[in-house]
Amino acid sequence: MEPNLRLFLLHQLLLSHRRPVPRRLLEERLGCSRATFKRLLARLREITKDPIPYDAEANGYHYLEPERHRSDLPALCLDVDELRALLVIQQQLRQLQPGPLSEVLAPLGRTVTRLLGDDQPAAELARRIRLVPLGQRPLPLYFPRLASVILERRRLRIVYHARSDDRRSEREISPQRLTLYRGNWYLDAWCHRREALRSFAVERIEHLETLDRSAKEIPLEQVEAHFAESYGIFSGPPRHTAVLRFSPHAARWVAEERWHPDQEGRFLEDGGYELRIPYSDPTELILDILRHGPEVEVLAPAELRAQVRDRLRRALSRY
Repeated sequence: MEPNLRLFLLHQLLLSHRRPVPRRLLEERLGCSRATFKRLLARLREITKDPIPYDAEANGYHYLEPERHRSDLPALCLDVDELRALLVIQQQLRQLQPGPLSEVLAPLGRTVTRLLGDDQPAAELARRIRLVPLGQRPLPLYFPRLASVILERRRLRIVYHARSDDRRSEREISPQRLTLYRGNWYLDAWCHRREALRSFAVERIEHLETLDRSAKEIPLEQVEAHFAESYGIFSGPPRHTAVLRFSPHAARWVAEERWHPDQEGRFLEDGGYELRIPYSDPTELILDILRHGPEVEVLAPAELRAQVRDRLRRALSRY
């Protein structure tokens, strides 16, 4: 039996008995020698910070504070490689989202670190992976509270400062889910003012108040269809299809990119690449087109072509 699995089983045995568990029974259930049992017991004491005292009358052991340990060791059933991977994920999330989210994840990191003990490969692996976030906006301090409200299925009253028109508005919303998109968090919610699904940039919520009213339930399939069917976070059912032609120089790279689940692409006779993308709101699509500069041309629709041309003309006027 794997050491971590034995440790988890010992933890469960101590929790499942109200009285001290006889040492002989523990050794029998764990299938180990007395020496191995002592090592497991010492490790469990180190992880839980519980003395797990010995009871002479029962010749057994028990948790001093069992209730405190009921959800203490969910990771003990993982092997060393899985624990190392979990620690690396936690550390990389800390790099990507410093602030409130890092504080929420910190206990996980401490628990996994205790389980691994002095594990040099895990520390080295974390050091050898670097994530560089780009254009990331800071999370507000209330982010953990926002996550809790979603799980509690409560309504919120928010003051939202829109980036698009620089206006503030008060809304009553029913949160449906949190979405991490391109390094930033959005709250997908039912807006009772607009009677429709809306997406709110989390960092633009200046104030929130939890209301004593249940959230309006929207099937997650409907939420997914509304926000994922079309291009980008500002979406709805796709109303247009962008037709983009990339130069032969950019073709091989673009052909490997995934812009949309329902995109269609084909190589052209001259070595170029044609990409068709369904979309509703063109805001983010235009930004992605512009990042390819002279290597891309919008063939259709005419309105999107004109919008990109206007952005390029305005940019050129500054030089």
